[in-house]
Amino acid sequence: MNHKNGSFSNSLGFVLACVGSAVGLGNIWMFPYRLGQYGGGAFFLIYLLFILLFGTVGLSAEFAIGRRARTGTLGSYEYCWGSRNLKGFGKVMGWIPLLGSLGIAIGYSIIIGWVVRSLAGSVTGSMFSQGAAAYFAQANGEFGSLPWHIIVVLVTVIVLITGSTAQIERANKVMMPVFYVLFAALAVRVVFLPGASEGYKFLFIPSWEQLLDVDTWVMAMGQAFFSLSITGSGMLVYGSYLKKDEDIMGSSLQTAFFDTIAALLAALAIMPAVFAFGIEPDKGPSLIFLTLPEIFGQMPMGALFSAIFFLSVTFAGITSLINMFEAVIESVQHRFEMPRRAAVVLCGALCLAVGVFLEAEPKVGSWMDFVTILVTPFGAVFGAISVYYVLGFKEIKKELEEGRKSPLPAWYGPVAKYVYVPLTVAVFILGIIYKGIG
Repeated sequence: MNHKNGSFSNSLGFVLACVGSAVGLGNIWMFPYRLGQYGGGAFFLIYLLFILLFGTVGLSAEFAIGRRARTGTLGSYEYCWGSRNLKGFGKVMGWIPLLGSLGIAIGYSIIIGWVVRSLAGSVTGSMFSQGAAAYFAQANGEFGSLPWHIIVVLVTVIVLITGSTAQIERANKVMMPVFYVLFAALAVRVVFLPGASEGYKFLFIPSWEQLLDVDTWVMAMGQAFFSLSITGSGMLVYGSYLKKDEDIMGSSLQTAFFDTIAALLAALAIMPAVFAFGIEPDKGPSLIFLTLPEIFGQMPMGALFSAIFFLSVTFAGITSLINMFEAVIESVQHRFEMPRRAAVVLCGALCLAVGVFLEAEPKVGSWMDFVTILVTPFGAVFGAISVYYVLGFKEIKKELEEGRKSPLPAWYGPVAKYVYVPLTVAVFILGIIYKGIG
């Protein structure tokens, strides 16, 4: 039985939609930042280890329960806990990961508004004539980016209101390939910057002593976990739109692969430029809005490459926002039997109604810290326990083997139950201790 919102037409459409959800600001600003902070290649090796683990047993679980229940967040947890005659508990607790998706969407739309404003400033030249710091300061105050914020939400609503899976698929089939092409162009451009070679050395020559640093392992784990959008919500709804003949584990690994390529492209575009202009590689999120515009301003044809950069980030942000919105929309449709268009408008209205009061940088920062440190990691823990322990591996194994040419490997169950689930708990606890690891 297909979902009432339809199904993805093929595995390519599904994977691109999932990659669109997974590839976001974390790949672009946080990954290069973490590389800079924790030793370059050494961090990358650990990151790859966790990406493989989480992509194999974590992402697959969220896809599988969505497809098994044929519904999104709320319905999936009702299904899991209903197997233990605790349907009501699952019904109530399922709101937590769903509210996490909405909470991230609220903050994310503000930040993408800053990105779109920077894109406009690159095209008009105003960002360079004013200076990056002054230009960004105008955006991050009270109601400082309201028009751009509204544009981001409206674009997302327009994409989703005209259809469900078909429109999500179309949007990602355009935006994600363009994202990769644009970032590849940037990566090629920075090759020719004097001093860029130091950036490549930094990325690819591991500082092996970092492997003995606990913080490196913690941050690599957090980066990998959140990079794949394992939140107990968004990927469930995409899984519910997946046809039965698709190989879930194969699609999960493809999503993890392309997400990693996106993060690597971002690092290849950003880090050599950072080194070429003698800037410290651990500048954090300010890399996007302050450091990189200053770099572009010193480059030949810098305005063009700045526009390319912010356009690619815009595409990554919108595709991620589509998934966050869709998680909420599908559950509202399911729970309240609301027409899709009404659910889309409601989601957009909620996003703006709360978000307009959070546009000042300290407010949106505190909001995102609360959601990403407490709410979404708890949702991921709840999701992992619900699938692998409450519903049970024997049941979810049946769904994971649908569409596969061979049975799951024997190690899958033990790794899922005794490695992955404890690690989701560790991500939650360590996020609180470190005040954010993703």
